[in-house]
Amino acid sequence: MKELKIPEKRYRPEIEGLRTVATLLVAVYHIWFGRVSGGIDVFFVLSGFLITMSLLSRVERSGSVGFWSFLLGLAKRLFPQALLVLFVTAIAAIFIIPQGQWTQIINHLLASTLYFENWRLALDAVDYLAQGQQASPFQHYWSLSLQGQFYVLWPLLIFMTFLLARKVFKTPTRKTLLVVLGGVFVLSLCYSIYKTNTNQPWAYFDTFARVWEFSVGGMFALLLPYIKWHRWFSTVMGWVGLAIVCLTGVVLQVSTVFPGYMALVPISGALLVLVASENSTTFGVDKFLSFKLFTFLGGLSYGFYLWHWPLLRFYQIYFNTPSVPFLHGCLILLLTVILSYISTYLVEAPVRKMDVRQGKRKLVLVLSSSLLPVFVVYFLLVQYMQIDTVQGQTTDYPGAAAIYEEVTPAEDVGYYPSFINVVNDFPSFYQDKECLGKDSVEVKKCSYGVTDDPDYVVALVGGSHSGHWFPTLEILAEEMNFQIDLYNHDGCRFTDQDAENHLTETCLEWNTNLIEELKANPPDLVFTTSTLNKRDIVPEGYIGQWEKLEGITTIFAIRDNPRMKEAAPACLEREADAANCGVPRGEGLSDVLPWENTEGLPSNVIYGDLSDYFCNDDTCPAVIGNVIVYRDDNHLTTAYAKTLAPVLKPQLEEAFESLE
Repeated sequence: MKELKIPEKRYRPEIEGLRTVATLLVAVYHIWFGRVSGGIDVFFVLSGFLITMSLLSRVERSGSVGFWSFLLGLAKRLFPQALLVLFVTAIAAIFIIPQGQWTQIINHLLASTLYFENWRLALDAVDYLAQGQQASPFQHYWSLSLQGQFYVLWPLLIFMTFLLARKVFKTPTRKTLLVVLGGVFVLSLCYSIYKTNTNQPWAYFDTFARVWEFSVGGMFALLLPYIKWHRWFSTVMGWVGLAIVCLTGVVLQVSTVFPGYMALVPISGALLVLVASENSTTFGVDKFLSFKLFTFLGGLSYGFYLWHWPLLRFYQIYFNTPSVPFLHGCLILLLTVILSYISTYLVEAPVRKMDVRQGKRKLVLVLSSSLLPVFVVYFLLVQYMQIDTVQGQTTDYPGAAAIYEEVTPAEDVGYYPSFINVVNDFPSFYQDKECLGKDSVEVKKCSYGVTDDPDYVVALVGGSHSGHWFPTLEILAEEMNFQIDLYNHDGCRFTDQDAENHLTETCLEWNTNLIEELKANPPDLVFTTSTLNKRDIVPEGYIGQWEKLEGITTIFAIRDNPRMKEAAPACLEREADAANCGVPRGEGLSDVLPWENTEGLPSNVIYGDLSDYFCNDDTCPAVIGNVIVYRDDNHLTTAYAKTLAPVLKPQLEEAFESLE
């Protein structure tokens, strides 16, 4: 069987130019359009194309991929700038980013350093508690992490293929590799299409849903010598390919439909450019991409990609705006080019010139020592977060007691919880992962409070706006001798319809199953929310659920809390006057009690209302009694929820008395 040819190893300036275009697209779309361009997919194809050629040449020449030498060679090219940007970004983050985001920063710093940022983001994408977080200045390292995983996988794949071809099948290496890459392409693409349809946020960062893009580049490295076009056709298709690459982000909302089969759009554009460049013509796209400016910027593209995102995020955070004026965006790009030039030629170049064969130990020492500053910053941040917290609530932090007991809070003592810890001030049941029902139709029950011979059983049902009352109920359970049966499904509500298409089919099916569970094992009281946001009527879906339990159990439906105009901790850290972080009462609550404005309410419902402990006559503040009320813009902190126990208690006592 005749062996496949492989493109000759030569400098290809058009690839440097294509890198420049892809990098500029990524930055421009991030800065001015706030969306994704598809440029990352071009990087993946080019990586597959170049690394496949390089590794195949190695294995055919020496019978080995030289795994450790290969990785060390990549490391000396990739690590210096990547670690420098991580270190500088981490230091800058301490001074620019609100402390409430430091937990996120620490997690993403470690994930980016160890090349699993894509999986960190995948977990965040499906973690309800992580949703609503601001984009990390390290977030763009997801693509570098995925490429790093590819660089480990690909040498093993090619070497195993080489052994199978030579020792087992007795077939030409390149043809065998083409079949293997084709198999990887088909399997990964099918998985990518499936995962994109079922869980697109996860699929976007999933290595296995992306590896087919590298396979495409590898297959084209093998097939390119056999693709011959007429000169005019090559010229036209090359420019068409470049247009596809440039316009993908305009036509497609990349961040919500990729990877899946839609990622074939920018990939096809990149492949057309590669094929057209192989069949070069006078007016071909390769001549344009080979201009000195493009090749110069192509040499800076790695550093450019690394620097542009933290600069953009720091600008947005410092000026508290998601948008960037044109002139300011140009200045960000200019500063990115300057920093890229410095980091490329003063940091990367000296390390890159080190000979792997002659100075392996020295190179390993240099690369290892470059990790040290990043880890030092990481551990210092971790230690600081552990000590920077108020040790429990004291009389300086009365919370709602400042209202119901008219306690005057102390001055100049700061807020509780601390800015670093407030965003993680969740109800304790979130530590019991087996009790969380998000993304599942299965009804999970966990019991808390007094579980041994309780006087009453209270079922706490719904999503996070029911769940954030758990700390209040946990205190009262001990005082009033009742058991709490938790039925949690974050991102869901206790409803039988979704008039606004905000809920998932999983949520609605879970609600159906929950009703059956409550009918089979009825609690004495079902604790849930009675309203949604500041609306002046009770949602029909809520009423539908309550009616299904009429004659079976009693509903204690508490009024929903106000929403802030932005995340309270970030606002409080930025503003000298906490009053600037609240909202007018009319914007936080309806003027009428929703259940008094709604017809057809079932008879088994008791309504609870603690609105006067969230709002005074004029304002719904973000801080009450020195305690931060919200851990974001709408969820109660555990600290404040606990201070509401004394005012919820009489309403629950009245509800229990009605059961007798």
